Formats: sequence, structure tokens, C-alpha cells
Amino acid sequence: MRYRILQDSRTTCARDGRILRRLSPELTRRFATRIAWLERIDPNERLLRGWQYEMVKRCFDLSLVAITAPLWLLGYGLCALMVKLEDPRTPVLFIHERTGRHGKRFRMLKFRSMVKDAEAQKKLLRERSAVAWPDFHLKDDPRVTPIGKFLRKSNLDELPQILNVIRGEMSLVGPRPTSFSSAHYTLWQTERLEVMPGITGLWQILGRGTTEFDERLRLDIAYIDRRCLWLDLQILARTIVMVGSSSFDKSKISASATDPGTEHKDYAAP
Repeated sequence: MRYRILQDSRTTCARDGRILRRLSPELTRRFATRIAWLERIDPNERLLRGWQYEMVKRCFDLSLVAITAPLWLLGYGLCALMVKLEDPRTPVLFIHERTGRHGKRFRMLKFRSMVKDAEAQKKLLRERSAVAWPDFHLKDDPRVTPIGKFLRKSNLDELPQILNVIRGEMSLVGPRPTSFSSAHYTLWQTERLEVMPGITGLWQILGRGTTEFDERLRLDIAYIDRRCLWLDLQILARTIVMVGSSSFDKSKISASATDPGTEHKDYAAP
């Protein structure tokens, strides 16, 4: 209900139009050498819009998932085996409530990368968080297991979210879903809730050093303004390159989470 009220209010609020929809000057300076390709995408030249784009994108997601099924199913099995061997008493999957399209909550899947009582420990570690609540980020999170560090470094802990894509709760590309509900969103921030959340997005390939929610959200809105199949393809390709390179470069990987939530890291993880 709160999301609907904010959405109705936002449509009548002029200040949420041309100013907050753009990247801030600080973000533009920070990513100046990395966003040239993004700025070349003209929203006015998109061939598919609205429901047509949504329908084709859904077909694209399911087709790509089906074509790559042998690869991700093999990876899924190996990762599940590693998690189970590390601690047979804990579940293989970590299931966490996330906020999806239109503020609807859903159960997002990840391979478990933390100790079983990580949620309880989070309350004790809250004061050490590097970002303001409801975000939560620890530079060296003591709750991450040895296998969990490997899964996060290789980003394989995100593999189960393909099941969320199949169920229609997520897309391959889109804003990362937050652990906190739409009740914590301010007026202009609700724009990110108008699209399907994704496994990867602009923040994962451009703003991995950005920890503040407002800054990450501006990248999400930059994607929403320009979203098209060509942009989705570029983000997927750049994600694959980034994941491949970061898997061999420990200096680019954080063992902690940059997104609110116990187990979520968003490639560094709302």
C-alpha cells in the first residue's frame, strides 16, 4: 500500500523528473571513463518499449537460461556439494526475503556462504557497519565461511537466482533487490520498483566501490531510463568479463557484503 501511495505522489512531483533521474555530478566524475558507452545509448532510439520490451525480455531470459542449462546445472551441483561437505548440518541454500517489482516481497535464493547463525550475529555487528542502516556492510565479515569466500569471489553463490528468473520473480538484468521493504524507500527511490529486479545490473559493472544506497539507486535509474535489449546484452557481456577477471584478482574482491541483508553481496552485494 505504501508503495502505491508513493508511486501516485511521485508522478505528480516535478523534482523527481529531470534532476533525480540523472546520475549525480559526483558519480559522473567517478565513472567518467567507464560510462561513455552508456551515454551513447539514446532512449529515444529504442525499438521496443513498454509491454513489448517486457515480453521480449522475458522470452530472452528464459531462452538464455535454457540454452546454458548444462553449464549452470553442473555448477549448481558442484557448489551444492561443496557447501554440504563444509557443514553437513546446514542447508545448502540461503533463502532471504527481498523486495521485487511494485514492492512485492519474494524469496530470493543464494548458496549459503555464511555460518548458520549469521542473522543473529548481524545484530551484534550492526555498529561496525560501514554504511547507514538499513544497509549493512562489513569490510571483513567474520561470518563468511572458507567455502563462502570462494563462492563470493567467483560469484557462484548467485547461481540459484536463476530459479528466481524461471519463476518470474527476477530477470537476468535489472536493479538488485533490497532486503528491506518499500516502507524504507523515499519518494524518488520507488522508481527502481517499477521494473523486475535482476541478477546483475549497472551497479555491478560500474559502481562496485559505491556503498551508499542513493548512489547505487541512481545507477539503477540510469538503467531504467535507457533499458533495451542492446543495453541488457552489454551488461551481461560486461558482467561475464568482470566475473572472469575478478575471479583471478583477489584485490578486486571483498569477502563481505555491500548490499543490506545477511548473505547478500551483489558482486562485492541492495
